[in-house]
Amino acid sequence: MKLAGATTAATAFAGTVGAADEADYETIAAQGQVIRIGQGETFENKLIDLTTGDSVVLLVEGGNSTIRNVGFEGLHRGDGFMISITAPSGDVLIENVYLGDGSTKEGESFVHGPGAVFYHKDASCNMTFRHCNVQGWPNNGFYCSNTASGGSAHFDRCYGKNNGVSTYRVGGGDDTIVDSVAYNDDTDYGPGWGGYTEAHGRSVWVWPGDTVSIENSHFADGPYPHAMVLRGSGTAQMSGGAIDGNVQGSGLERTNVSSSPELSVPDGTPTSAVEAASGGASDSTTSGETDAATDEDDTEDGQLLLVEGDSADVTRYEFAVEGSVEQATTEGATIDSEDELGDGRVHGVVADWKDAFRFEGELSSLTVDGPGRVLVEGEEVDPTDYGEALPHELEIDSRGTPTSYEITVDGTIELDADEDPDDEATTISGSTVQSSVTDSTQVFRFSGALTDVTFTDGEAAVFLDGERIDPAAYGDTELLPHALVIDGSGTDEPTSYAVTVTGEIVKADPGEATVDADDTIADGTVRGVVDTELDAYWFAGELGDFSLCGNAAVDVQYNARDQ
Repeated sequence: MKLAGATTAATAFAGTVGAADEADYETIAAQGQVIRIGQGETFENKLIDLTTGDSVVLLVEGGNSTIRNVGFEGLHRGDGFMISITAPSGDVLIENVYLGDGSTKEGESFVHGPGAVFYHKDASCNMTFRHCNVQGWPNNGFYCSNTASGGSAHFDRCYGKNNGVSTYRVGGGDDTIVDSVAYNDDTDYGPGWGGYTEAHGRSVWVWPGDTVSIENSHFADGPYPHAMVLRGSGTAQMSGGAIDGNVQGSGLERTNVSSSPELSVPDGTPTSAVEAASGGASDSTTSGETDAATDEDDTEDGQLLLVEGDSADVTRYEFAVEGSVEQATTEGATIDSEDELGDGRVHGVVADWKDAFRFEGELSSLTVDGPGRVLVEGEEVDPTDYGEALPHELEIDSRGTPTSYEITVDGTIELDADEDPDDEATTISGSTVQSSVTDSTQVFRFSGALTDVTFTDGEAAVFLDGERIDPAAYGDTELLPHALVIDGSGTDEPTSYAVTVTGEIVKADPGEATVDADDTIADGTVRGVVDTELDAYWFAGELGDFSLCGNAAVDVQYNARDQ
């Protein structure tokens, strides 16, 4: 069911959208605003117009977030940094970004003038910069030496030229610079450019911390006499690539490093703001298909398992791992309060959204019941390669007493016997069994979770996977059947809403990724606001009053859990 007057949500419960087609981007005029990018959010396909003479800040406050296909057009005038990272954890991807038109310092309130990217001292996330072009900033191009205190910075096919203090300022032991370029020449930016009239700056500045890794990268000095500076006890290992110029400090270990660097823009890195915003130069293997936490270095917190739902039907899944497992918001996945985790075993349900998990150890079993699919580290896996399709055993032992009963599971159930279920007076309808026993035992195999055991006559001993259970402990938790999605991912302005249902309503994903903490639920009514994200809920009963102020898409799926 789709509400009248509302646009259908293209992908319900998805936290991000893919890269736009070439030239399909939004222009944002710089007016001194701060654009906040929260947990799990994606900011992409934007042209930031700095010809207004004002500034803008992209503030990355949450992990598992992405800035992709963004171009800053025009000479920037002002103080501060264009992109500031404060995310305390998780992974952040900044990809296909152009900051190559430079800046000039207007005031005297900041000692070096404005810079391009700043990794705040309070941040502790894992950064990946891929295909970024940063030129002509009086301060640092990439000010990331605070990684020495936590987090990391990985540079992949980035380009920096004529940055005033340094281009790559690093310090953490997990920091890497790969296939990247930096150098300065005699470009004159005029008086007031950070106090310099020429581009005086280091290509690489390594601060004290663990050893930084540099691979196949090319650096050269300029008016400043050092191509690389290792401050104090700063150390780096460089393999391949080239350096033309002096290295200050004794902490550089070189392997197969030449003195003839190639200083061209790496393939795939944008050379203009429009090119970046349109996605025209982004790497085809990553643009629109990945998010921060799918980067090749995204393994710190274990392997990523992603369950992708399908709008054709609901998918129930279950898996077990040998180590620990926790929910994640990678790839726009939601965090569902009804997903159950315990002792390395997880079961949940998806419709046309995603669930994601990080796990340690090996995947030991996997059951998928429905049209969805499961990917581990980006590769689709076959559930039949991981244990039985119906991994659980349920035994009803009558102990000599005539007994009638009903069993419900959140998955698929079958009678584990050679006889036809009809011969056993057993009726199986979907995920529910009705049967009776007198002086015998019946055994069933099932997937998913056991949700209800009810005796309509008599009593029996019940064993789940070999352990006796108390039937009274099952059946208390109601799985709300219907799904409601308010999707603002395709809008430019916030949308406020209020929804009332005749039954219960709960958030489907209470994590920071897609639900605003200020959303309120009381007496069957939910009120909230979506900006460029979405809110999702499970509910029972019927929709009553509904008001929507804005252009967010609304999708209602009745009986979303039913096969």
